Amino acid sequence: MSLETEAVIDRRRMRRRISFWRSAAVLFVGLLLGTMMFGSEDFSTLGGPNQIARVAIEGTITDNRDQLRMLERIRDANHVRALIVHVNSPGGTTTGGESLYQALREVAAKKPVVAQFGTVAASAGYIVGLGTDRIVARGNTITGSVGVLAQWPEVSEMLDKLGIKFNEVKSGRLKAEPNPFAPATEDGRRVMQETIDDGFRWFLSLVEERRGIAARSVSGLAEGRIFSGRQALEAKLIDEIGGEAEAVRWLQTERGISTDLKVVNWRPRADSSWGALSGSQSGTAGAVVAALLGSMFNLPRLPAVLERVGLDGLVSVWQPSEN
Repeated sequence: MSLETEAVIDRRRMRRRISFWRSAAVLFVGLLLGTMMFGSEDFSTLGGPNQIARVAIEGTITDNRDQLRMLERIRDANHVRALIVHVNSPGGTTTGGESLYQALREVAAKKPVVAQFGTVAASAGYIVGLGTDRIVARGNTITGSVGVLAQWPEVSEMLDKLGIKFNEVKSGRLKAEPNPFAPATEDGRRVMQETIDDGFRWFLSLVEERRGIAARSVSGLAEGRIFSGRQALEAKLIDEIGGEAEAVRWLQTERGISTDLKVVNWRPRADSSWGALSGSQSGTAGAVVAALLGSMFNLPRLPAVLERVGLDGLVSVWQPSEN
């Protein structure tokens, strides 16, 4: 074989290698982009074998658009035959609970939905459970806490001691009431109480409608008390003591879901890295301010207080008091 022929063969081999690595690079980039787009959500969301979807509602509940879009996809996914909602939350904003309730009822119009309560499913967390067809809770789950509240700090005395005055110009006497920089006025308290009462009536009527009970007949329910899972079962606030196995068994025996279906996690799509970065910076700044104020005024629970105060709107949340 001549040198010229060998050179031609070598060039062909080199071109094949280059083509291979170029294709591999394109494939890698495609996989990377796909992971970035769908990494926070299982690929089952794109279609596949029939399954039971599982979603987790954990931590502070807010009006989360990503969660709502995920529930819309579950509602419209033909390969998802049922939905299990794992709730482990002390609550959050009343609006957040309301939006999840409505989204779950839309899912339930097309496929069975069952809630499985974890350690705590109170206030807005309980509202989420009301949006399902059945509620399963552990015997020691903390649930209930039916009610609405609004909290705000009042720092007027502290500002007086520091020689700081707060000035404002507003269009009406009830604008921006209550005001944390001044003692609450009677009119401001009255308006806030009326708003709270309206939200509470909605919450209580939801319990009566969904659970088929007279709320006033359950001792402490209208006063916002909490219940253990066993107490909640006796009061008909839940349907069964157990965990996910009991939830799946109900889907199989009462709703005809196949015993062969796997339970698959669904998660909301993650925010962009820029959004995560900005959120991290904001949270860090808030934590630093809270730590400084806490050390200055001996308030060890200030970060938790600030987190609750930072929830916009009416709040349906439970948290044990600390003495």
